[in-house]
Amino acid sequence: MTIIAYDLGTGGNKASLYDTDGRCLGAVFVPYETTYPRAGWHEQRPMDWWRAVVESTNRLLAGENIDAQAIECLAISGHSLGCVPLDDAGSLLRESTPIWSDKRPGEQVDRFFEKVDPADWYRTTGNGFPAPHYTVLKIMWYRDNEPEMFERIDKIIGTKDFINFKLTGQIKTDYSYASGSGVYDLLAWDYSDRLIAASDLPPELFPEIAPSSEILGELLPEVAAQLGLPKKVKVACGGVDNSCMALGAKNIAEGRTYASLGSSSWIAVSSEQPVLDERSKPYVFTHVIPGMFTSAVGVFSTGTSLKWVRDQMCHNLVAQAEQDGRDPYDVMTSLAAQSPVGANKLLFNPSMAGGSSLDPSPHIRGAFLGLDLGHTQADVVRAALEGIALNLRVVLDELRRLCHIGDELVAVGGGSKSSLWRQIFADAMRIRVVKTNIGQEAGSLGAAAVAAVGAGLWDSYERIDDVHQVEAVAEPDSENAAAYEKLLPVFRRACQTQAELGDMLAELDL
Repeated sequence: MTIIAYDLGTGGNKASLYDTDGRCLGAVFVPYETTYPRAGWHEQRPMDWWRAVVESTNRLLAGENIDAQAIECLAISGHSLGCVPLDDAGSLLRESTPIWSDKRPGEQVDRFFEKVDPADWYRTTGNGFPAPHYTVLKIMWYRDNEPEMFERIDKIIGTKDFINFKLTGQIKTDYSYASGSGVYDLLAWDYSDRLIAASDLPPELFPEIAPSSEILGELLPEVAAQLGLPKKVKVACGGVDNSCMALGAKNIAEGRTYASLGSSSWIAVSSEQPVLDERSKPYVFTHVIPGMFTSAVGVFSTGTSLKWVRDQMCHNLVAQAEQDGRDPYDVMTSLAAQSPVGANKLLFNPSMAGGSSLDPSPHIRGAFLGLDLGHTQADVVRAALEGIALNLRVVLDELRRLCHIGDELVAVGGGSKSSLWRQIFADAMRIRVVKTNIGQEAGSLGAAAVAAVGAGLWDSYERIDDVHQVEAVAEPDSENAAAYEKLLPVFRRACQTQAELGDMLAELDL
């Protein structure tokens, strides 16, 4: 028996096939587009998600030695804060819908917080992103700006819930996805009547909540034929990407911690109580594991900042990589290894996408600091790697202040592939950094585990530990760690100064 996991991400959908031991037997990625019709608007077409699911499934099943009849179940990890409007016939009411990064609500935020204290809202929901990102504010925007469409809405559902509806005809969400709605009470494990009332929205717009592992049903006959799957495939409710990734990164017990090192990065801890703090505002999602939460603090631009350095400052290295048939990042890190710890006192602030909850201002921007005529390209690349690590050290220190953090960090995502970078993380953060065989598959593995538990193929989520095989461990080097301790207060001061300069630049009329 096998399992299909869908990782419905911001950039596209990945369909993966797993056996019952949690081994990945194959994966296919199909991208889709994000459009930006106005400033602050980030939209995707739900039917593009569906087409990507169909295409990735068809291509996955076309692989060698794939037996579609052996597929028992599936589940989806979906990108968060979706806002998909359906009418009472299940028809899609908007061709493009806001995704998690969309921040169009303005007046709606002001009116909502006239009725709800922002601090109380955060303590109740754990919603630590800026408020305009959350679903309830986007629904209010629909009401105020597209009233004819709004009057026809029967339900507002999330990304993976739309795909589940296409697969089974059932409209439900799970606790992890509902916890990003903006009107969910973490400790009550349900929607908050008080917060829904403050939004002046009908409670019926919000879908019924089910456990992530609940089986919604089998595939609709016409859908099974379209996908090339047997109708008997069971569809579990699935979960939000943050929580599926936490499961896939084996954050299944109190205090376990992982770092997701991708385009953006975050450090998350799993616990039986949400980790809440009004200063640093960890963003909290209900875990896909019953009775647990995953709380994270992040940096908006890490991999994307390193990509900027690659594209703007490393043309020669990209050309060399192409000539040698290597990954450009491997060439960059090989060069960075020639620069000493501290990159000859060159610092990099990676805040090229603006400030997160930890930063003094959303207007903070990235910078190289301390440049002199003696610095080399090797120093520039190493400073970029170290700046991202130091920013995540600031994140880890906040979590250490708020809760117990273990002595090791599981690293997943593209940034976990570099042995040099893993060592920099270990030294800068003073923590053991563990790379396992999962790498960039944590979200998919989490979805597969949800399906396996829901279909009865696994008796518990504890089997996730057996799937992980340690491939490398970076222990903190005491001498290097001491050097980063000296750099850390300078980095923090630079962040403060960059925030102040960012505010000044934002006020200029140029």
